[in-house]
Amino acid sequence: MKTLVLTAHPNLDTSRINRAWFDALSEADNVTTRDLTTIGGPTLQFDVEAEQTLLLAHDRIVVQFPFYWYSAPPILKAWLDQVLSFGFAYGPGGDKLKDREFLILVSTGGPADSYHAGGYNNFSMDELLKPFQQTANLTGMTYLRPFIAHGMAQADETQIEASVPDMLSHVSDPELNPQVRLARLLKEIEDDPAKAAAVS
Repeated sequence: MKTLVLTAHPNLDTSRINRAWFDALSEADNVTTRDLTTIGGPTLQFDVEAEQTLLLAHDRIVVQFPFYWYSAPPILKAWLDQVLSFGFAYGPGGDKLKDREFLILVSTGGPADSYHAGGYNNFSMDELLKPFQQTANLTGMTYLRPFIAHGMAQADETQIEASVPDMLSHVSDPELNPQVRLARLLKEIEDDPAKAAAVS
């Protein structure tokens, strides 16, 4: 599996968690990393054909960003608007991304318990990330369970370093795809009569 990581941070040089993730991903096998802020420049403009060619050359598309006002930094929105174009990603003939996988890596400043009903952010991350899930749905990609690092506003270096192996394991996990996991579970049940009896 070939993975493309699109990192959307206004300034990776000043980042702690996203810089650590980006550097680790850049050294991983079968992973291509791209700093969208550097590539898009101050005008937030992309070479659409080049970006689309990269998408087609990879199986798992990862977007990495800090959570800003319940969304992503502007550079990612600019990339989405320009690259996921009509006739390529949606609309007539726009099935080029069908069956690819879409994964989000996101860091938040607030703690995990603030992101649920009754917390001060009121909604879960699954709810707040729905626009990205629908983007995956519209383009025919399989939406994967996000990797979220909470509480980064107060995290120390030990916590940041500890997140890296967990993040790498998540990004490379083939069973993030629910169909892959389901197929394995069904085969295990089929191969083990006792499990099949327990299900029935």
